[in-house]
Amino acid sequence: MSITIRQAGTADVAAVASLFDLYRQFYEQRPDPELSRQFIFNRLSGRESVVLMAESSSSGLLGFCQLYRTFCSVEAQPIYSLYDLFVIPSARRSGLGRMLLLAAEEKAAREGKVRMDLTTARTNKAAQLLYESLGWIRDDVFLAYSRRVGELARSGL
Repeated sequence: MSITIRQAGTADVAAVASLFDLYRQFYEQRPDPELSRQFIFNRLSGRESVVLMAESSSSGLLGFCQLYRTFCSVEAQPIYSLYDLFVIPSARRSGLGRMLLLAAEEKAAREGKVRMDLTTARTNKAAQLLYESLGWIRDDVFLAYSRRVGELARSGL
């Protein structure tokens, strides 16, 4: 199977959004094709993210990764946050995830990013093995926190 990796444009919104909806379901979100389409459209049309697509001429879109431009304040340098990586189940273990990660790294290097960061679920062991096989280093020093906006106001604090 011949695979092409390319950057998505607004003409690719429908195809990427269909996989993005599956990605969200993987993380236990309800299916919502319209939300997924609008989200991807907004990111691409506003140039807020970069989406790399893996596709074959015979099977169509098989996977994608989404990168957000951001910065590391400590290093005072630009970085990418690799927030989404998804390969359809029938194409997993084919090297597609590896190809997307390597394409993302190549793009980051060309654009002068000093590194890429990502997070994954603790239970996503397959992804962790892939990242580590490519030299990604798990952070055992820092803890990640998040908070839903508005909870402080609702709690009365």
